Amino acid sequence: QVQLVESGGGLVQPGGSLSLSCAASGFTFRNYAMNWYRQAPGKERELVASITSGGGSTNYADSVKGRLTISRDNAKNTVYLQMNRLKPEDTAVYYCHVHVAWNTDYWGQGTQVTVSS
Repeated sequence: QVQLVESGGGLVQPGGSLSLSCAASGFTFRNYAMNWYRQAPGKERELVASITSGGGSTNYADSVKGRLTISRDNAKNTVYLQMNRLKPEDTAVYYCHVHVAWNTDYWGQGTQVTVSS
């Protein structure tokens, strides 16, 4: 079965950095675009970053452009999110996501990122 397992969250001071990873299994990873979403307390889940199946194209929410970088290693079935210059408003649970077919989406369990002094 499809599994997405995030890791790398934690507590960081404003201006600091964190690197998230999402290990995928149960599907042909190299064939699918991958996404990172986040959900802050009391807010809707939002798309943060996307990367195409081959890694040649990426997209970002305006709020994170220039600070967050999505990448992938198809040999390791892993997608990454490098987060720099973090702000308190980046505090959220971050989720790995893949859309594999019509009405078929998979999510990881999420990893908490807290930006606070």
